[in-house]
Amino acid sequence: MTLTLTNIAKTFPGGTQALLPTDLEIARGEIVSLLGPSGCGKSTLLRIVAGLEAPDPGAQIRFDGEDVTRQPVEQRRIGMVFQSYALFPNMSVRGNIGYGLKMQKLPKAEVDARVEEVIALCRLEPYAERPITALSGGQRQRVALARAIAPRPRVLLLDEPLSALDAALRGELRDELAMLLRRFGTTAIFVTHDQNEAMAIADRVAVMNQGQVVQIGTPEALYRKPATGFVARFVGDAMRLQGRVEADQLHLDGGSLPLVGAAEGHATYARAEDIRLNAEGPVAARVETVTFLGTHYRIALSGAAPGPLFALHSGLSAPQPGETVRLSIAPEAILILPEDEVV
Repeated sequence: MTLTLTNIAKTFPGGTQALLPTDLEIARGEIVSLLGPSGCGKSTLLRIVAGLEAPDPGAQIRFDGEDVTRQPVEQRRIGMVFQSYALFPNMSVRGNIGYGLKMQKLPKAEVDARVEEVIALCRLEPYAERPITALSGGQRQRVALARAIAPRPRVLLLDEPLSALDAALRGELRDELAMLLRRFGTTAIFVTHDQNEAMAIADRVAVMNQGQVVQIGTPEALYRKPATGFVARFVGDAMRLQGRVEADQLHLDGGSLPLVGAAEGHATYARAEDIRLNAEGPVAARVETVTFLGTHYRIALSGAAPGPLFALHSGLSAPQPGETVRLSIAPEAILILPEDEVV
């Protein structure tokens, strides 16, 4: 199903604008993530699509061309997965999945067939008769997805579905969720504040800030060609290189770096993986901390720029805290972006 959002805005009593006028087009079967910090409007937008919040006048929501802006939530055929999963602890896996279908008063044979279909799709066969209380967090997530997809919704909405899990399990289930969503083939909107989740799961990511979508694109496009400093910082943890720009040179506290393109009046950023430590580097820095992360070291550096910089260093050894090192950044790896408010 295609989803078209036009002029979607939300103003709460008292005048607080939670969402500025927003347009968004989502293709059939596409997974789009709404990514941004807390309070940026992403959950408000999701609730408006679901019919749980009414948008400001002038908004239009279309499912496959059908105007559903004023349809109540129960008529929109929306599947939803929440942070808490909201499963019934007194029911089995099978009972939870079939509950919504029974509420639709479908024939028993059809209910049973759909329940079996999604149990197989979500690989829940060994747990079908178990109570929810006997399942792990990852198994509960699969049940919540199966229950949401069983009624064959026109669009699937997921609101931070991994946030209640511990970090190790969240990383494991992130990939599983991506595979399941693609197996379903349902148009989906996924809300998160975690850039890794958004980039791993979504076909496109809409980065939101202060009530509006500031950039939308594939994960690769957002990472390699951010439109603003906010996007660069939020997608890929880019660091501000505060210095003085003259012609094609960026002058930092620890030395100068060559630039590609005009940078005057713009801000310059770099990512940790693009900072190279080598004896011939034009910029000097002091090593503050060294963290071993298995495949590489994360090194905190001072003195190169007013703020701290971090470098990802591969190798069997790393410089020690207190040492002076030299660093370089390839000119094409330095991001030259419009000035914006650092958040």
